[in-house]
Amino acid sequence: MSAAPASAASPVLSLRGLRKSVPGGRVLFDGLALDLSAGEFVAVMGESGAGKSTLLNLIAGLDAADAGVVAIDGTDLATLDDDARTRLRRDRIGFVFQAFHILPHLSLAQNVALPLVLQRSPGDRALARAGEMLEAVGLAGRGHDFPAQLSGGELQRVAIARALAHRPGLILADEPTGNLDPQTAERILRVFTDQARASGAAVLLVTHSERAAAVADRRLTLGAQGLVAHDG
Repeated sequence: MSAAPASAASPVLSLRGLRKSVPGGRVLFDGLALDLSAGEFVAVMGESGAGKSTLLNLIAGLDAADAGVVAIDGTDLATLDDDARTRLRRDRIGFVFQAFHILPHLSLAQNVALPLVLQRSPGDRALARAGEMLEAVGLAGRGHDFPAQLSGGELQRVAIARALAHRPGLILADEPTGNLDPQTAERILRVFTDQARASGAAVLLVTHSERAAAVADRRLTLGAQGLVAHDG
C-alpha cells in the first residue's frame, strides 16, 4: 500500500517503488511510495530497525536503494554524479542527524552558518542568519560558545538551527526531539512548523514520539510493505 496522494503541484519529494535490504538479505521495505509537497509536514513512525533512518539517508543521496526512484524537485538522484548530489544536498536539503555532526573546532555560530558559507553567502550575512536561528531554538547569545560547552540537548538544538539556516526546500529530521525535555521539544517542533510555513519547505520527520508526530499534517508508519497511514 502506498502513501502517495495526488497533488496539483509538483512534489518537492517523490519516491516510487523504493526497495532496500540490509546485509544478510533482510528487506527493510519494498514498493515504498511517497509524495511530499511544499509546506507539508509528514511524520514517519515505525519500530526500531524498520529502516526510518535508512529512508532519510536514501532521500539525501547518502545511501543507494536496491530499486526504485528518489526524485527531488523532479530530479532523479540516480541520474546525478557524486558532485551533483553533494550540491543538491547543500542547496536544497536541511538534515538533522541523530548523531548531530556538530564540528567541535567551530563556534556554535560558525557551525550554524556553515551551510550558508558553503553556498558562498557573505560571511556577515551568514553569521547574522546563524544568530537568528540560534535565538529561534533557545540559544540566543551563545554563538561564541563551542560544542564542548553544551549538553546533548543543546547540541541537538544547534543541529536543528544549522539544518534550517539556509532555508532549504526539504527538511529531513531524524528523531530531532529525542534528547530534549518536553517543554524544549515543543519549542523545537514549533520552529519546524513555523519554518515550513514561512519558507514553503517540505518537512519529513522520523520519530518514535507520538507527541512529536502529532504536529504533522500526515502520520505514516514504515513497514516491510512501505508507508501506510498511521492508525495511532
